[in-house]
Amino acid sequence: VRVDFNVPLDKNGRVADDTRIIEALPTINYLAEHSAKVILLSHLGRPKGHIDEKYRMDPVGQKLSELLGREVTKVDDCVGDVPREAIGRMQGGDVILLENVRFHPEEEKNGEKFSRQLAELADIYVNDAFGTAHRAHASTAGVSEFLPAVAGFLMEKELDILGRLLVHPERPFVAIMGGAKVKDKIAVVSNLLDKVDTVILGGGMSNTFLQAQGYDVG
Repeated sequence: VRVDFNVPLDKNGRVADDTRIIEALPTINYLAEHSAKVILLSHLGRPKGHIDEKYRMDPVGQKLSELLGREVTKVDDCVGDVPREAIGRMQGGDVILLENVRFHPEEEKNGEKFSRQLAELADIYVNDAFGTAHRAHASTAGVSEFLPAVAGFLMEKELDILGRLLVHPERPFVAIMGGAKVKDKIAVVSNLLDKVDTVILGGGMSNTFLQAQGYDVG
């Protein structure tokens, strides 16, 4: 299951906001209750293709254990013998969390070999990482070429809500967008312009638009 556990951590390395973990619980619980061996995969932060101790998934695994009320085994890699051996010891209903997938540079390059290595660990691929699904990375796109692929409950909910909004919205229809990088979102803004009555921009990306209008952004 590709989840989006890219959560903020506090200065002590603990999960500061568990919203994204909570949103994934329906899919995880459903699979566990149906005796699946649940293998969770996510990125955390931007380690840029190498191991960065502050971006290890351990605190996320600890928080997930608390929320599930069951032990979650954290595995120290996401491909190769280490996860394969851990998965071999799993019983139906067990949950394990693999190490940060972005510790491998092949993830963001959507490398075919790396995608195959991820796929070798499982029988079915579930994408429940709506916030990351737009990226053509190995764990969001590449792995689906080698396994039967389905959407998780969070993905289904997000697509259902967005579908209804874009096809039959109530008026006035306002879109609020934020974030740091315009390049990820400019296509979305362009697409929404014909559908909404108002677009409200905030966050770091708003500076780009302010500067384009001639304002000094410092």
